[in-house]
Amino acid sequence: MSSFFSRLKKGLTRSREGLAQLIPGRDVDVLSADDWMDIEDGLIMADCGAELSTALVKSVRKRRGGSVAALKSAMLEMLPDAPPVTQATDGPFVLLVVGVNGTGKTTTIGKLATMFRAEGKSVLVGAGDTFRAAAVEQLAVWVERAGADMVRQSEGADPAAVAFDTIQRGLARAYDVVIVDTAGRVQTDRGLMDELAKVRRVITKAYPAAPHEVWQVVDGGTGQNAVVQVEKFREVAGTTGLIVTKLDGSGKGGIVLQLTEKFGLPIRYVGVGKR
Repeated sequence: MSSFFSRLKKGLTRSREGLAQLIPGRDVDVLSADDWMDIEDGLIMADCGAELSTALVKSVRKRRGGSVAALKSAMLEMLPDAPPVTQATDGPFVLLVVGVNGTGKTTTIGKLATMFRAEGKSVLVGAGDTFRAAAVEQLAVWVERAGADMVRQSEGADPAAVAFDTIQRGLARAYDVVIVDTAGRVQTDRGLMDELAKVRRVITKAYPAAPHEVWQVVDGGTGQNAVVQVEKFREVAGTTGLIVTKLDGSGKGGIVLQLTEKFGLPIRYVGVGKR
């Protein structure tokens, strides 16, 4: 476990550099008003958002002793607890994965399938991204690596039909985990979002207890647009948790605080490179 956190820390180095460089060589318990202005600016540039950054600095300075250590503690306290993912008792645990194009959704599903397989669970993945070129083939590579099974149809097939078939097979063959992929959506496209709502309805029709979780994959470098994405996907698909990817490829990451502060959704996982 310690080696995992060492790798995570190394992967997130770029996301830590911004604030660290604001106070080089200074005593973290003795910060001037100018220091705090710099920190507030740094938080804003790291995608924490102007309103949240101002409120966070003000709270720390007035109520928490005014140190950088207190700032770190306040930021950690903002992250909601993530209740454990429990296995369904009357059938497979069904996970619906949503998100816009380019967030790393397919790779994330491959990682999740690998994780569940490592726990000894049988895993079935539904390839619901039937419109993007080579999307099914890309997912198939990850599924095969994980030692999981997959339901697929021809390119351009109805994603809701794929979801229905996946749930039916998951129930019939008593899989432990069923992961349903969806086509990447632009949250401003009403037609695509209506189709996503249909996928969810079909899943529930096939298995009334499902989906047990709806996890949205968010690119950690997206910035303020991520807030709009989560707001819309939560409305349409009922998002229950977030997976934030590409945190090693950006000097930002403050969007995590914005999302948890606004929506209260747990950050289920973070994506750092291939890990």
